[in-house]
Amino acid sequence: QLQLAESGGGLVQPGGSLRVSCASSGFTLDYYAFAWFRHAPGKEREGVSCISSTGGSTNYVASVKGRFTISRDNAKNTVNLQMNSLKPEETAVYYCAAVPLAGCFLKGDEYDSWGQGTQVTVSS
Repeated sequence: QLQLAESGGGLVQPGGSLRVSCASSGFTLDYYAFAWFRHAPGKEREGVSCISSTGGSTNYVASVKGRFTISRDNAKNTVNLQMNSLKPEETAVYYCAAVPLAGCFLKGDEYDSWGQGTQVTVSS
């Protein structure tokens, strides 16, 4: 399993932007698919975006399409999620997850490595 560490969360006003990052150590990421999930109080965990091991395939939950962009830099062992036009209802703890598979998955059960999460709060 990978050791994953998220960073970049914080407080942002509605309509603002934030980038969260996921750093990994110990293994090359070339063979790992990654995803970002979020979990808000009182709600179920939700898959936000995923990226395949090569970066050639990405997917997004419908509510963030056109506003969020996932990317990866295997040389730096990082995966990023750029979030634009943020909404208050997107306040949540954001987690990154990884699995040694090639595809792109938005189901949490597919992943076997998880970070501790980073809080994103969208509020004025």
